[in-house]
Amino acid sequence: MASNTSVVTPQRFDEGFTYADYMAQVNVNKDRMDGFYENFKVTAENEASLKELAANSDGPTKMLVLGEDWCGDVVRGLPVLARMAEAAGWDMRIFPRDQHHDIMNEFLKEGQWMSIPTVVFYTSDHRYILHWIERPEVAEKESKEIEEAIREENPGINDQDFGRERRARMASKAEAWQQATVEEIIGKLQQGIAG
Repeated sequence: MASNTSVVTPQRFDEGFTYADYMAQVNVNKDRMDGFYENFKVTAENEASLKELAANSDGPTKMLVLGEDWCGDVVRGLPVLARMAEAAGWDMRIFPRDQHHDIMNEFLKEGQWMSIPTVVFYTSDHRYILHWIERPEVAEKESKEIEEAIREENPGINDQDFGRERRARMASKAEAWQQATVEEIIGKLQQGIAG
């Protein structure tokens, strides 16, 4: 976080959309998000870890998510985050990034990028624990490899065709990246609470 004083007060947190309310107002990619939600299940081992984290007095009970329905990382990740919140018993609130730049500005990737989804964890008394941005490390690495391969195979590819090809190749990685999201967030929370 940029400072000790956040624009996300407990009252502001409560103003965010619940997952159901957010999904009711989604304009694009609703079917894809619904499919990811229906098909993703938190493993029993990860559910136990999430519940253990939530039971810790310094553990997360609230999760704020900044996102937009047009973003591929949000389309793939938000349903997973919802499943995690359900498994842990967390209060999850969603804020559309483009309407909440004041929140987004507290959690910029590398201090400059408005990357989404951005996920922020708080204790029951609204103490900040940590935040997680965009995608798991494995997805970051593999995304770059996919993009480099497409450019190498098709040196003159236009942006539209590049985007289509990238989406097609990344789709095959979605399930693995979703599972990596859960495991990476659990690991970071375990370190954040212990540390």
